[in-house]
Amino acid sequence: MPQALDPTAQPRPGEEIDCARLAAWLRERMPDAGGEIAIEQFPAGHSNLTYLVRAGEAEWVLRRPPFGSPVKSAHDMGREFQILSRLWRVYPPAPRPAVYCEDAGVIGAPFYLMERRYGVVIRKTLPEAIAPEPALLSRIGAGFVDNLAALHAVDLAEAELDTFGKPEGYAARQIEGWTRRWRGAATEPVADMEWLAAGLAVRLLEQPTPPPSAIHNDYKFDNVMLDAEDPSRVAAVFDWEMATVGDAWMDLGTALSYWIDPGDAPEFRALAFSPTYLPGMPSRAGFLARYEQASGRAAPRPYFYYAYGLFKLAAILQQIYYRYAQGLTSDARFAEFPPVVRGLARQGRAALEAESLTP
Repeated sequence: MPQALDPTAQPRPGEEIDCARLAAWLRERMPDAGGEIAIEQFPAGHSNLTYLVRAGEAEWVLRRPPFGSPVKSAHDMGREFQILSRLWRVYPPAPRPAVYCEDAGVIGAPFYLMERRYGVVIRKTLPEAIAPEPALLSRIGAGFVDNLAALHAVDLAEAELDTFGKPEGYAARQIEGWTRRWRGAATEPVADMEWLAAGLAVRLLEQPTPPPSAIHNDYKFDNVMLDAEDPSRVAAVFDWEMATVGDAWMDLGTALSYWIDPGDAPEFRALAFSPTYLPGMPSRAGFLARYEQASGRAAPRPYFYYAYGLFKLAAILQQIYYRYAQGLTSDARFAEFPPVVRGLARQGRAALEAESLTP
């Protein structure tokens, strides 16, 4: 089990949390927060910051917004806490939230704590706990896809999410919103991003609207924790900052945008966020087929949603890079994002022009 656990580290410089302030706040609200408080950081994320908080024998995961982000709506801790408070009861991979703090005076921003889950996370490469065996990777890929379909199948009324979000007009708002955010964070011209913004807006008129679903909006391997004993089972899904009730096919497109096929061009394969190209993993077409089988419905013109996912991902990475370029974060990983943005935009345009998941 130890090698399977998602590692923690000391907080990055500038991202520390005032331990004494947090301890005083916790002890007033959490009866099991006894003993000395210790804080470590889960260092792998790119957006909201995630920490491990220990108090004696008790452990929680703390989530707070990133430092220096001007996009407050994308880092609404109260909203993230609210959706998890409803979702965990009907969707087991959602961690149970514990307590929310809207007072920015405690640690410098609103935050919440949730239960800690244990398991293994696939990031850029396979962890040692998962052998690169095609049969195992096939089961892992299938479980990952099935879990996304299970989220989209959540009964909104049972989850008390039927009045959450604004599903009507969701797709149009997303394309307009990510276009606006891209332009607000752009640090250089990227012609493919502008082409995609216009191309998606025009083609949206041809797309039907599915019934509203609970959607994650950033479903990828490093936002999923797998059972260490049976990695084909999803033990937890985290990073719910963009979750809402909206268009399941848009959520599918986001998930596909992280999926690299073995036959993709080498320059696009170099952008891989996780090793989805390994033998045994489904291709993007296989991902789509498995999802359609598990969900019982076919996504119309899936290349449109794939292109949208690439466009959105490029805009998100550009926003993060913008914070770095402005000196609002010192995380050196973000310096590498401009060529990734260009590569995602190029792939998105190619997918929309070729009307294919494998342009």
